[in-house]
Amino acid sequence: MICGKLMMSAALMAALIAAPHVAAQTSANTQTQQQLPVFRQQVEVVATRLPESPHDVPASVEVFTDSDIRSLGATTLRDVLSVAAGVEVASGGDEGPASAVPEFWGLREFDAFLLVVDGVPWGGVFNPAVSTLSLADVARVEVLRGAAPVTYGTTSFVGVIHVVHETADVTGGYFSVRQGSFGSTRLAIDLPVTLSSTWKSRLSVDFTRQGFRDDRTSYKGGHALWRVEKTETGRRTWLNLDLALLRQHPASPHPREGAVLSAAVPLDANHNPEHAFLDQDRIAVAFGNERSLSNGARWTNSVSFARSAHDIFRGFLTDIRETSSNATGFREKIGINDLYADTHLTLPVHPGVYLTTGADFLHGNGDANGAVFTYSASLNGLTATRVPEPSSLDLDSEDQRQFLGGYALAEWNPTERLHFSSGLRMNLTSERKGEGQRRTHARPSGSVGLMFTAWKRDTDHVRVFADYRNTFKPAAVDFSLTENEGTLEPETAHSYEGGVKVRTAHSRLDIDVSAFHMDFRNLVTSTVVNGLPALINAGQTRFRGLDTAADVRLPHDVTGRFTYSFHDGKFVDFVQAFGNVPTQLAGKRFEMSPRRLASVGIVLGPPRGVIGSLIVKYTGDRYLNKRNTALASPFTTIDMGLGYRFGGWELRLDGRNLTNRRDPISESEIGDAQYYRMTARQFDVGLGMRF
Repeated sequence: MICGKLMMSAALMAALIAAPHVAAQTSANTQTQQQLPVFRQQVEVVATRLPESPHDVPASVEVFTDSDIRSLGATTLRDVLSVAAGVEVASGGDEGPASAVPEFWGLREFDAFLLVVDGVPWGGVFNPAVSTLSLADVARVEVLRGAAPVTYGTTSFVGVIHVVHETADVTGGYFSVRQGSFGSTRLAIDLPVTLSSTWKSRLSVDFTRQGFRDDRTSYKGGHALWRVEKTETGRRTWLNLDLALLRQHPASPHPREGAVLSAAVPLDANHNPEHAFLDQDRIAVAFGNERSLSNGARWTNSVSFARSAHDIFRGFLTDIRETSSNATGFREKIGINDLYADTHLTLPVHPGVYLTTGADFLHGNGDANGAVFTYSASLNGLTATRVPEPSSLDLDSEDQRQFLGGYALAEWNPTERLHFSSGLRMNLTSERKGEGQRRTHARPSGSVGLMFTAWKRDTDHVRVFADYRNTFKPAAVDFSLTENEGTLEPETAHSYEGGVKVRTAHSRLDIDVSAFHMDFRNLVTSTVVNGLPALINAGQTRFRGLDTAADVRLPHDVTGRFTYSFHDGKFVDFVQAFGNVPTQLAGKRFEMSPRRLASVGIVLGPPRGVIGSLIVKYTGDRYLNKRNTALASPFTTIDMGLGYRFGGWELRLDGRNLTNRRDPISESEIGDAQYYRMTARQFDVGLGMRF
């Protein structure tokens, strides 16, 4: 019923927005052509693997270009998606201060979204490898809300982030240096490397050292990406080599006592043992080719392999008292291999009908060896406890899994106003955890979408869309040391979405409104078993809400953006024991899910002259726990940048979280009832040069 009302509101808004186009046209006639803002057509491939405008597909898609990223002074995923509709990115988390935990549709779970880099799932069949993601030399970032398309072997339920780098044949270069608060430094260079007249090459190298106000919290990392490409008539071959080295000194989450965060623990206290670390080395190689066939068909093949090595030494409070052995530590070494292969054929089967059909295979295996120890930590966290590393790593965790699937995705335009999209996938998965029995699943998943152009004049239009997605995914794996040899039930979801996409005022104003409803079964959530972190299935949950966004392009290279979201995630049927007492959570709001999100952004980005950005973001109230007894207050953050461009140079000053809010934004899945806060206010000054 609520979803229906939201849809009616969306349709009414579309009608009200389309009406002023006549007045906008009259006003436009008084301006010269030079005064009108230029609309830069955006393309995305995440939804269909075909280059399409976000307004041409029946799904909620946004694209942030390299121009947007540089105008925002963005260097992290949170910076880029600071004005994305219905998306909130919490920096840091259990994966370390270099990582991030995005939220889509009111669900903040690390494995609920899919991260794709240049068409390859970044993290394979396991969790997204966010901490090793670099935004150097990125052409665009595509954001799809809702379940992933059928064309990816590993899937998501609430969103996809696709990072697309510049192609190897781009000839320009870029160098930047930044210096910021808490001893932070960043150096990056992107440049073409000549190989031959037919083979083009491009190299991106960056180094980051990021400090934080939290005691003994920082990270430093080096990243290199080499892209090689050969383009001939009707054929393209490419090779990507990505290397990331990351060294993190983690922060501590803040424990909760009752309904509030504990006052016994100072704001920036760090309870990790002395010299705690979260280190990671990752190397990834991807190779592919694409060739044109007869009748406009295109055949694409790609294969990638990645190896990740994690080295972990950290700890968490288990008792909020000044007592001995009040903290538990983890020493763990994890090795993960993942292989991805895809082949697909895109062909026009009839005028107005395109078919993409193919198959993909993912293989992943990971093994962890570790030990658990106790130590004493002072609540003020000022002095780190020296703890000898365990001599024997006698606990282990292992997981092997394969995803195999065949898929077909059809795009059909029966008339100029109608667009149909339909996808079908057959999934065959196999998994064995530890020494347990291998478990297999075979089941289909799919989607269907419809878009209708209700009104069109030149590039202006009003389009109404609706889609349904049926999604399946084996349960997440976190390589914890509980030595649970069993596998969880696979996660499944049915989602419905509908909305309008409006472009009006001679392409100066875009408005997107969408409503969604998702029924989720067996959602994987965290718990504690015998004092160690573990994962369990969460029965039935339901997510629904409304996402809106408006973009306005003004003269003199000024752009504005407004977003508002209402998210309502609740448990439908889920029993969990608290203090050995089984508790039915039906009707409770999903934890750490803000009910309302809003943002306003203004960007000034001329090719020469003064540049600047202002982002104001509102995060509504959210419950810190599943029983809904601890309600966190809303908060607002402000990010601002100011600079100047002259020739190929750019100088800018950026400030993040100028309100210095330190509210809880994500929950630890390792420390029980503990939460990571917003990072403190930071400034940095940067110099960039194009060549």
